Amino acid sequence: MTALRGLWPEMQDTCTSLGLMLSIVLFMGLARVVTRQQLNGPMAHAFVLEFLATFQLCFCTHELQLLSEQEPLHPTWPLMLIYFFSLVHGLTLVGTSSNPCGVMMQMMLGGMSAETGAIRLLAQLIGALCSRYCMGALWSLGLTKYHVSERSFACRNPIQVDLPKAVIIEAVCSFIFHSALLHFQEVRTKLRIHLLSALITFLVYAGGSLTGAIFNPTLALSLHFKCFDEAFLQFFIVYWLSPSLGILLMILMFNFFLPWLYDNHTTNKKE
Repeated sequence: MTALRGLWPEMQDTCTSLGLMLSIVLFMGLARVVTRQQLNGPMAHAFVLEFLATFQLCFCTHELQLLSEQEPLHPTWPLMLIYFFSLVHGLTLVGTSSNPCGVMMQMMLGGMSAETGAIRLLAQLIGALCSRYCMGALWSLGLTKYHVSERSFACRNPIQVDLPKAVIIEAVCSFIFHSALLHFQEVRTKLRIHLLSALITFLVYAGGSLTGAIFNPTLALSLHFKCFDEAFLQFFIVYWLSPSLGILLMILMFNFFLPWLYDNHTTNKKE
């Protein structure tokens, strides 16, 4: 009984954090419904939806990161939360990417105009920064013992390996995730969301202790804004250039190299 009383404050803090995340998901969902009904114009529509999606993703990830640093009741608890909220985001953020790499991929494959891409990138940047400052204001209220305003003003460097390894890890994560995103399009929606959520959980498990396995430039900016200020070049290379490199390599491989290899093999076979 004494042990349960000792665990109760921790459970209260965890439930408060989970409640905040689910509340922001519901609030953003309501805002998306209002946007679709009231807002006219494709560009304004795209901007607001991308802003709301990025805000939701960054907000929840800030709180998830805080939860992962607590002493978990079970070692798999943080991974379960990552899978669950990846599933929630996949179900609620349909039609948005919340990731500049996803916008870049669509633009390079001809699925999005440069103007729409620029609008979406701007919305993602603003959404990421707004979520950071909102989290700082929320943590200053002290709703749990882990909510401290000083947290948002400190650089908590997630890079635990040297620069070349960090670049490779983030590029490989981006390559794998966006390859799956591209090739799972033919899979039924419900199954695709589960597969992508499981993949995100695996990538975070594999690379989270090394670089955080973020593979999303705007999310990295929101989570580690102070680190970008203190070590901009390192963080720019690892969290902005590396995921973009992964996207570029993915497109070159699947759209140019593999088709060329197939055509070359077919020609040689005919000869």
